[in-house]
Amino acid sequence: MKYRKLGNTQMMISPLSFGASSLGGVFHSLREEEGIEAVHTAVNNGINFIDVSPYYGHLKAEHVLGEALKGIDRDRYYLSTKVGRYGKDGINLWDYSAEKSIESVFESMERLNVDYIDLINVHDIEFADLDKICEETLPALVELKNKGLVKHVGITNLTLRHFVYVIDNVPPGTVESILSFCHYTLNDDSLADYLDYFESHGVGVINASPFSMGLLTERGAPEWHPAPNQLKKLTSKAANHCKSKGESIEKLAIQYSVSNERIATTLFSTTRASSVIENLKWASEPINEELLMEVKEILKPRFRDTWLNS
Repeated sequence: MKYRKLGNTQMMISPLSFGASSLGGVFHSLREEEGIEAVHTAVNNGINFIDVSPYYGHLKAEHVLGEALKGIDRDRYYLSTKVGRYGKDGINLWDYSAEKSIESVFESMERLNVDYIDLINVHDIEFADLDKICEETLPALVELKNKGLVKHVGITNLTLRHFVYVIDNVPPGTVESILSFCHYTLNDDSLADYLDYFESHGVGVINASPFSMGLLTERGAPEWHPAPNQLKKLTSKAANHCKSKGESIEKLAIQYSVSNERIATTLFSTTRASSVIENLKWASEPINEELLMEVKEILKPRFRDTWLNS
């Protein structure tokens, strides 16, 4: 596996990485033993970047991941978690204050059974006052970085223009990476428009959700998916087209998302070890360019359609 550098950090990370949201039972029911096996399978097969958040499963994902990490040497993986977005008793909560952010980092380290975090992110900045992110949240995380409790600082979001606002309004080097989801996929590659900007600022790029939260699967988008209905119909048509050719849209989606070497890594999430192996296999194989062009043509009428976060 050829590893890629994350911006100006010294982190060399796998092109395909493990997103631990599924460990919180976010999308499907979870057997914790299976989730732990999936984490071990990922690391044992070369994946060295793991991303989680206290928001996923309202702390459950961090607890399960922490159990999994007990069996893995700390120098075998980079660990990313987040501050700002939380949940309790089934209710979503947001708190981007400096005090809560610092408290959250210490609580995450305890749940994850580690004594430092490689990358701490401000989670879904569009839910916050962006000026507060610049003036309060990020400085608090930089303070933790200066103390060695976190190694690097980043931000995550759905709305791409918000990244630019924050990076432009903090001291250079404050934001070391961004995590964008659903914006470098078969149906939406708008993240590509921002790569020159990120590179000019030394900011590493993490792509997430190569399946567009289930849109790019044979099973299709879940009922809660916020995409426009017209786009759902087209992605279903594209999935059926791939199947008619003896291929899967999931395979094509993974291959497309990891194909751009300017993007350090793409995160996928699963609780099944078999899916980890399958995704890694797909990522290592050459993409079917003819099929890619056919799928792009199907998706063209609603290409780059997006939606609001929720």
